[in-house]
Amino acid sequence: MFSIRAMTLDDYDTVIELMRATPGISLRDADSRESTARYLARNPGMSFVAEIGGVLCGCVMSGHDGRRGYLQHLLVLSEYRRQGIAKALVGRCLTSLEAVGIHKCHLDVFKTNLAAARYWQSQGWQLRADIDRYSFTRSGNDNA
Repeated sequence: MFSIRAMTLDDYDTVIELMRATPGISLRDADSRESTARYLARNPGMSFVAEIGGVLCGCVMSGHDGRRGYLQHLLVLSEYRRQGIAKALVGRCLTSLEAVGIHKCHLDVFKTNLAAARYWQSQGWQLRADIDRYSFTRSGNDNA
């Protein structure tokens, strides 16, 4: 059986290694320890990790801008999949967002990550065809 708890900065090194080892997850400069510390402080109790037998086997980060929620970096190690861990992690995020009045949540999936697209659609998430997301990086660092 798995357990879920709030992610802390102490989990950072393990979570980053999980992300590096997971196809479809993109890490940027914005995923640095310092940026993650700011994110967790700004969105307390909204990002989670899953553990089985002391092994951190999954994670998800979530937060909000005051109006909408955002999920990022959901992953479960392949050997721990199909146990409801991802669904439980997402459920905790949505519950934590709802507790502060956030009822709509967005996430981004790379167009090349077909497995993630299939997963989110199977969970009832709707692919938006009415908008395109544009990004601008002020520093000129394309990896921000």
